[in-house]
Amino acid sequence: MAKAEHGEPVELIVDDRPVSVTNPHKVLFPKLGLTKLDLANYYVSVGPALMPWIRNRPVLLERYPNGVGDKSFFQKRIPESAPDWLTTTTVQTINGTPSRALVIADLAHVLWAANQGVLGLHVWQYRVDKPQWADELRIDLDPSPGQTFDHIREAAMHVRLYFAEHGIRSYVKTSGSKGIHVYVRVVDGYDSFAVRGASVTVARDLARLHPDLITDQWWKELREGKVFVDFNQNAPHKNVFGAWGVRARVGAQVSTPIAWDEVLDVMPDELTILTVPGRLAERGDPWVDMDDAPQDIGPLVAKFADDIADGIPDAPWPPVYPKMPNEAPRVQPSRARKPD
Repeated sequence: MAKAEHGEPVELIVDDRPVSVTNPHKVLFPKLGLTKLDLANYYVSVGPALMPWIRNRPVLLERYPNGVGDKSFFQKRIPESAPDWLTTTTVQTINGTPSRALVIADLAHVLWAANQGVLGLHVWQYRVDKPQWADELRIDLDPSPGQTFDHIREAAMHVRLYFAEHGIRSYVKTSGSKGIHVYVRVVDGYDSFAVRGASVTVARDLARLHPDLITDQWWKELREGKVFVDFNQNAPHKNVFGAWGVRARVGAQVSTPIAWDEVLDVMPDELTILTVPGRLAERGDPWVDMDDAPQDIGPLVAKFADDIADGIPDAPWPPVYPKMPNEAPRVQPSRARKPD
């Protein structure tokens, strides 16, 4: 299809700023026939719910210039040729390399990203005005092969109950794929190392309380038949697929915040770019009060520190991170050297 067939640019006004959607009729989701303009209009429709959560956070861009099913790449750096009104910040990659990341200062920044063919805003766990504090604890529930979404539902409800028993309020969203993400808004005062430590505590406790359903084992070969609580989503410089984001899936599924009483019957594949705006208008934003009362995770952080003091090693870190203090040997069990 020739470029001219994608149509003349369409100008959208958001936050009193004109944002141009170029090639607006370029199809990004071939199965549904949804275009780049459809993507932009979706973000306009969910903007009031999206922005309170994502505002002033750095993001990593997952770009699909020619839509789902074609080549994609992660754009870690915003080029100098980008518009001068874009807000950016310097972030550190996992290996310590600095890069210039987009900051979602307003909805116009989201539309600029959508115009680049971004299907996925991967969000850092801090806001740029307070980069020293990680204000989100994220629990990513990952299914093992052969498990159904019902296993994920059950595990999510155990996570909610665990937090409630510790006096901590949590929020939930679909991942847009096979899992569920549970979020806690955290009070200032905890860096990403502390928040990760708290999440290791959560994972270990849940695995102990529900050994037939939940595991905290980092190595996939040890997770068979169980839901993995991915504590390393809280590691420093880690970013997670954001709420209200449209996934690069053929059905244009959305990572959708839901109410806790919906977990047991929600069908995540039905939450799409076509259905979520109406659902939001009808039911409202289930995360609307997330920022009203940040939660203190101090007891979870302290328990992790106590475990270290008692000689229990830290859980494994992902292989892209350098070896960490107190970490157990980072070697896949099946490849570990056997004793003589």
